[in-house]
Amino acid sequence: LRGGWRDHAVKDALDLCLACKGCRGECPVNVDMATYKAEFLSHYYDGHLRPASAYAFGLMPWWARAASHLPRLTNFVTQTPGLRDVAKAVAGMAPERRIPRFARETFRSWFERREARNVGKPRVILWVDTWNNHFHPDTARAATAVLEAAGCQVTIPTVSLCCGRPLYDYGMLGLAKRLLRRILDTLGSAVRDGIPVVGLEPSCVSVFRDELVNLMPRDDVAKRLSAQTYLLSEFLARKAPAFDPPRLSAKAVVHGHCHQKSVLGFDDEVTVLEKLGLDYTVLDSGCCGMAGAFGFERGEHYDVSLACGERVLLPAVRSAPRDTLIVANGFSCREQIAQTTAREAVHLADVIKMALDQREVKHA
Repeated sequence: LRGGWRDHAVKDALDLCLACKGCRGECPVNVDMATYKAEFLSHYYDGHLRPASAYAFGLMPWWARAASHLPRLTNFVTQTPGLRDVAKAVAGMAPERRIPRFARETFRSWFERREARNVGKPRVILWVDTWNNHFHPDTARAATAVLEAAGCQVTIPTVSLCCGRPLYDYGMLGLAKRLLRRILDTLGSAVRDGIPVVGLEPSCVSVFRDELVNLMPRDDVAKRLSAQTYLLSEFLARKAPAFDPPRLSAKAVVHGHCHQKSVLGFDDEVTVLEKLGLDYTVLDSGCCGMAGAFGFERGEHYDVSLACGERVLLPAVRSAPRDTLIVANGFSCREQIAQTTAREAVHLADVIKMALDQREVKHA
């Protein structure tokens, strides 16, 4: 490189990388451009300020935690015309995008005031990710019910933790590594005891399976945590195969998260969908285009985001009958669908909870 880690041409070449990791799963030699991009940006901005969007989106776990103390005020600012426009301009967000609403109560708050269930049964740790904790707590509550129906005692980490997923996209690797070290220190005892960790957000689970061991290749607890972390469908298919969810008579259009397909695998998702008896179609849609914060950013990122989504996913969602479920596990995927179509997508946990609720109604 002529400019080494400060080469502007390399930065420009990497700028439109979605960090979807599709190349890792589809390239014959497993080229991993997302990792290359994170490493390059880490050096490129070493000791220098990043664009405003890097701090607005990359530090979202901290912003979300602050917003959770005053969710109504935060939503007033981010949803009111004029105020929201200023907020988007400061954050480097595309004016066409909507700022997601914060939930009035986080999943963690709900779980901590809830009585323990299934005490004495096999224990699992439900990973409380930023997105389902602050924006979709209903999904995390549904996952809790599903895991308990599968015969598990659900616990959560004793303190707020974050895998730092947004940090990798902006090359904030030093801060990301500190977050991972805190996770290992907090969960170390449970990990050594073999307690499985179940995650709902594919991009977060992929951190434990990919970035964690890349950043800490010699750490034994990191290796164990990587091996003991499962996406919900993986856990149900591999660790709770006796769990037989009620069949749900419904049609579904299913979009696979790019990290799930490239890093984690999609076979277990299909296994659970089959057990549910759904009449489903898995789209050959690639990345939804939102790709974390990528599609929220103004300018060319927004344009590329829409082009990716319009290739397969968004037309399929718009053409699906109203009674067809739209299933997408990723927060960014669900936002892309919600912000560009008239539909709302649901997580697999929500779908299984629908089946459980339907069974209860029938037996009432």
